[in-house]
Amino acid sequence: MYSSEITGFLAKKGIAVGDKVRIRSDDLDVEGEIMPKTEVGASDTIVIKLDNGYNIGIAYTSDLEVSLLGKRKGKIEFPRAKLRPNKALPSVELIYTGGTIGSKVDYKTGGVYMLTKPEELLYEVPEVSEIANISISNLFNIASEDMSYHEWQKMAEEVAKALNKGARGAVVTIGTDTMHYASAALSFMLKNLNAPVALTGAQRSSDRGSSDAFFNLKAATKIAAASDIAEVGICMHSSSSDDRCHFIRGTHARKMHTSRRDAFRPINNRPIASVDQKLAIKYVGDYNRMSPESGQKVEAMTKFDGKVAMVFIHPNSDPEIIDFHVSRACKGIILAGTGLGHAPVSTIHDNLNWLNAIKSAADNGVIIGMASQCIYGRVNPNVYRNLRILSTSGVVYCEDMTPETAYVKLGWLLGNYSAERARGMLSKNVRGEITKRLEFDENFLV
Repeated sequence: MYSSEITGFLAKKGIAVGDKVRIRSDDLDVEGEIMPKTEVGASDTIVIKLDNGYNIGIAYTSDLEVSLLGKRKGKIEFPRAKLRPNKALPSVELIYTGGTIGSKVDYKTGGVYMLTKPEELLYEVPEVSEIANISISNLFNIASEDMSYHEWQKMAEEVAKALNKGARGAVVTIGTDTMHYASAALSFMLKNLNAPVALTGAQRSSDRGSSDAFFNLKAATKIAAASDIAEVGICMHSSSSDDRCHFIRGTHARKMHTSRRDAFRPINNRPIASVDQKLAIKYVGDYNRMSPESGQKVEAMTKFDGKVAMVFIHPNSDPEIIDFHVSRACKGIILAGTGLGHAPVSTIHDNLNWLNAIKSAADNGVIIGMASQCIYGRVNPNVYRNLRILSTSGVVYCEDMTPETAYVKLGWLLGNYSAERARGMLSKNVRGEITKRLEFDENFLV
């Protein structure tokens, strides 16, 4: 809430929240809309939204000049697009699940919250209707950090249903925090996929002047409508500028930055394609191509065993965490090991040695997978003595998979196959998650 002094000052001038004003002082002259005061921050500051979309706070003083330029028209909300079917364009299903791409600033807390409906988002991107004949599935509206495998299952089912009904491709809007988990999950869950499925989102809410939501959405729609890619991937900015988006294989993507617009990177892989500002697609890496003769329906293999854990190994880490997960009936554990896939197995201090805990869990039927926390590179059990010792304990080395992909894969395998078969498949390529030769070329970032 604004202070009583500011509230009274604005009321005397007939100014209310949402009104357009001009504020001047000795060193300031700006125009913008009066915004509600957040619950955090100083109460003696007037908050206005500038025309460029940014909000600023102006300290209230007795010499501040505030003049009314125009009254608010209607409610403070985004207008909604009216979708007009165009059957001459390829059909694309837009599956909306929430996240920053469908968010606004919450002026009570100052944070961002999911409120925007898909139609409101599309209003800001009229070009999308010129790319594809859009149908909307408003699946749910939650932050990706609040998602579980249950939401991944619903997304996979919705994608399969849309594609089997004739959609040429699908776009899934989702929060970025766990987008790479979801892209891996959909990659494994969608069997016989013969269409592009593009996950996209935003690092900055769609009511901000610097939002990346609109270009990401256009590029993802172009991939879904016009590419011949038969894979799941993430379509987001390839640089901090609005010059290009890249489409990254869903099992080789990772969020690498908390806030930059180019947060997502392909790990041990090249991006499959890029989309420039003119929406031209350039293919960069190898990929599965759509087959007109396929004729197979997409099968949603959505079973997932939630009794899987991911454990990060670090100096002084306690191996009893393995015993804890076993006591909780955990069926699989992915270790994010150091370097080439190390865990402490030759320690001076017995209480910090992981070997017995890992071997005991494996002997009791728990699948123990090893990935590297290094992000780039491949685990290898044959280089160092400690690796050779650990490889005799029953650990499955997960090649060049990220820990996140290995975790999702193991849960999916245990949900759909016997434990014995799941263990054998963990280190085998199923959906492009394992590559024989690592591909990383910094030139694609330029």
